[in-house]
Amino acid sequence: MPAQAPSAARPAVVVIGAGINGAAIARRAALGGLDVVLLERDDIGGGTSAASTRLIHGGLRYLEHGELGLVRESLREREALLETAPHLVEPLGLHLPLYRGGRRRFWQIRIGLWLYDLLAAGLTGAGSLPEHRMLSREQLLERMPGLAPDGLVGGAYFFDAQIRYPERLVVENVLDAARCGARILNHTRAARVLVDGGAVRGVEWQGADGSRGRVPADVVINAAGPWIDDVIESVLGAAGGSEPAPDRVPLIGGTKGSHLVVEPFRGAPASAVYSEAASDGRPFFVIPWNGLYLIGTTDVRYDGDPGEATISEAELRYLVSETERLFPGAALAQHIRYTQAGIRPLPYRPGEIEGAITRRHLIHAHREPRGLYSIIGGKLTTHRSLAAQVLARLSRDGLVPGGRRPAERAPLPGTADEPKRAALLGELGQRFGAVTAGRLWNTYGGLTERLLTVIAQQPELAAPAAPGSVLLRAELVRAIEAEWAGSLIDVLQRRTMVGLGPDFGLDEAPAAADALVELALWDRARAEEELAAYRRHAARFVASGPGGLSPSCRARSART
Repeated sequence: MPAQAPSAARPAVVVIGAGINGAAIARRAALGGLDVVLLERDDIGGGTSAASTRLIHGGLRYLEHGELGLVRESLREREALLETAPHLVEPLGLHLPLYRGGRRRFWQIRIGLWLYDLLAAGLTGAGSLPEHRMLSREQLLERMPGLAPDGLVGGAYFFDAQIRYPERLVVENVLDAARCGARILNHTRAARVLVDGGAVRGVEWQGADGSRGRVPADVVINAAGPWIDDVIESVLGAAGGSEPAPDRVPLIGGTKGSHLVVEPFRGAPASAVYSEAASDGRPFFVIPWNGLYLIGTTDVRYDGDPGEATISEAELRYLVSETERLFPGAALAQHIRYTQAGIRPLPYRPGEIEGAITRRHLIHAHREPRGLYSIIGGKLTTHRSLAAQVLARLSRDGLVPGGRRPAERAPLPGTADEPKRAALLGELGQRFGAVTAGRLWNTYGGLTERLLTVIAQQPELAAPAAPGSVLLRAELVRAIEAEWAGSLIDVLQRRTMVGLGPDFGLDEAPAAADALVELALWDRARAEEELAAYRRHAARFVASGPGGLSPSCRARSART
């Protein structure tokens, strides 16, 4: 969908950045009746939101740092997402094995999980997820025969939640914001904040196609994640401000989190495992996901371009070594398909241990210009709460009217009750078969109804992108025309989600590009450019060589 030109009406809020924080703020503001413009330089949900451990969790480890408020907030928001986005967020059982010599003792875990359950029950009345169970060594090995037995003393089994596709969570927030009147300018950067009399007066923007424009506004929310400081420097450079650029203290001190995506390996667990890494004691996950396993994460300082972040060899060795410690038969290097890496937009805390930096979000009100706010931190689990707090802060500061308050648990566009879910799955199954029906539901939820409507109007769109392709042509049309996809990477990685399969979408990419030409959405030259760009993108993350890694990395991992 092309960037829309701003209307003559003066919007109240411009949001810069369409990751989960910016998307949620735009949605909350639009649901509250405000006029909203959302700007995203690259693609919706294409930054940190797409590189997480894909968990919606209460923050069990935050208890160690005494952040009870953050745990309560996270547990409350976990419950809300299980209710309002059940097509995307599902309960996840996690085994927590404990080994002799570990930093956390059996009794500590028992008390921590008891408190975790108690907090959850206090928020929901009874707790919507089952309570934890402590397990003996024998019970753990019976459940996970591939688990390392040496030094194992027992463990626990508890529940949090998994979000299969955070990318779709972001897209659905943006869709709902647009439904309520927000204007979405994807692949459009904020070029300058307009300032007059020390106050925000609007934003000048520039599209990827060279188009330019300006949006009048009283409030600008900088929700650019790890790019927050870059945005401040670029948009205020010509506007001034009370803090000269050379003297500004950075707001973000990002850390990199990397993951491995691997095919099933010998001894792989049937359910998720949450352990402590032997080398540094930080949380470490092995999680079944998307027919594969997601393994991570790391937590290392990073001061480069967030858009260029990739896994380092040290991180790769760390993840391979820790996994093979838990599952000695894994031979993991032979099973790696691709990697992921993203930068957490944590507050600037030089000298503080990475794992100890708070994961609580902060709303920074700039002294000048008045009306500019930057969002520090934030995570998938608490995006709704953050958005509500931002709008409450703007109202308290007298910058926007209180307006109408949206429903506390307004469902996302893809949410459907059980009867509707059953009906849609039945219709999809009859038309496309059970496998495709399941894939479509897991991607779009109730929005599959809109795909069926388009297909009813244009039956030819029910055909696959090419013989043997899993993609429907209707999905391609929807991604481009209704969900702001501007590139093949957008289409495969953050709309249809087939780009997150075992081959990173490389098999589907040529079929999708060809189909978009046949559908007259792109010309041949554009399709070839997009296909080449997709392959370059994949080369940054897809492991090479017969075992998935480069020969040098395989040799190193074999020695660890």
